[in-house]
Amino acid sequence: MDECLALADLGASINLMPLSVWNKLSLLDLSPTCMTLELADRSISRPVGIAEDVSVKAGKFHFPDDFVVVDFDSDPRVLLILGRFFLKTGRDILLLEEFLNDDPSSPPLPP
Repeated sequence: MDECLALADLGASINLMPLSVWNKLSLLDLSPTCMTLELADRSISRPVGIAEDVSVKAGKFHFPDDFVVVDFDSDPRVLLILGRFFLKTGRDILLLEEFLNDDPSSPPLPP
């Protein structure tokens, strides 16, 4: 799957992926989990497992992140739900790239 739209859930601390998407991606085996989720419609869901180190492309960068895989009917327009940690990490790197592209002579940032 080359490209898909994702929903940004700023209140979520996890990334969600429908089981149907995981099946299409032919990723490695899922790690077991005993997590229980309460979804937006207040239903309870037990994830199938965790997909670890899934490469997600944002701009020209690839970010590895874990996804909780849940067996539910997804909206075909939004295949992934990205949580706030992924969004913060990706945003920081894209902002740094933009800053460096604006002024390539800028001194390097301190560690």
